[in-house]
Amino acid sequence: MSVASAAKISSVPETGDEGGMRYLDRLPRRVVLVYLPLLVFMIVLLFPFYWMAITAIKPNYQLTDYNNYSPFWVVGPTLDHIRYLLFETSYPGWLWNTIVISVVATFVSLVTSVFAAYAIERLRFTGAKVVGLAIFLAYLVPPSILFIPLALMVFGFGIYDTKLALIFTYPTFLVPFCTWLLMGYFRSIPYELEECALIDGASRWQILTRILLPLSIPGLISAGIFAFTLSWNEFIYALTFIQSSENKTVPVGVLTELVRSDVYEWGSLMAGALLGSLPVVILYSFFVEHYVSSMTGAVKE
Repeated sequence: MSVASAAKISSVPETGDEGGMRYLDRLPRRVVLVYLPLLVFMIVLLFPFYWMAITAIKPNYQLTDYNNYSPFWVVGPTLDHIRYLLFETSYPGWLWNTIVISVVATFVSLVTSVFAAYAIERLRFTGAKVVGLAIFLAYLVPPSILFIPLALMVFGFGIYDTKLALIFTYPTFLVPFCTWLLMGYFRSIPYELEECALIDGASRWQILTRILLPLSIPGLISAGIFAFTLSWNEFIYALTFIQSSENKTVPVGVLTELVRSDVYEWGSLMAGALLGSLPVVILYSFFVEHYVSSMTGAVKE
């Protein structure tokens, strides 16, 4: 090949993947493909929180007078709704009940799910796949069907209208979900690590606590966040098994205590919903990196 031919070939522009996201350099295309979808996404996600916030600080006379006041803005904000919620209702007690029940139920569910997922995925016993499928199918059973037989057990144990009624019933839908999630994460951890530990004389307990669990921290955090969120927002069991006002959780207390017949305390309702959503938002913000890493994969072989 001559020098001229080589120079001609080298001068031909390459059409590979070089340039990365260069196709977004043009402003119209960038607006359509990036800025507009992000704007829609932010509006859909953040508008409910904005609506709750302005309703919580909006005086009562502005809540329905749309002729003189904009529904999307507030004039003369007030803290009367928040003050009424915190000092004239049992909302602080509902919040504490929700925290205790959610934390304990999540912990119990995670411990149970770790043992179940490890036994199904790592011990390789006969029928492990069938058991895993059965656990997944148990998660698909609607809670509206399960609360009837669970109610008989709650009354039989004498824990009706107590926190234990929810702590013992929430794992019925948390354990199948967490087990199914951890099964997929344990499956991604190389078996060679466990085999090497067995050759060195490690026990199954040592393998679980010293090898698998440290490698599975992102998966555990992801399962814990999901379990905590499901416990925090659960409504059917909390409505069925709790009767007294002081033992109610936030979702049930806000709905049943702040709505009296046809009178809706909209300001306090929105303030209660906003304050009740903050713990979950804070939890996600602290562990978002672990959550994302658990969704993208585990240990690479």
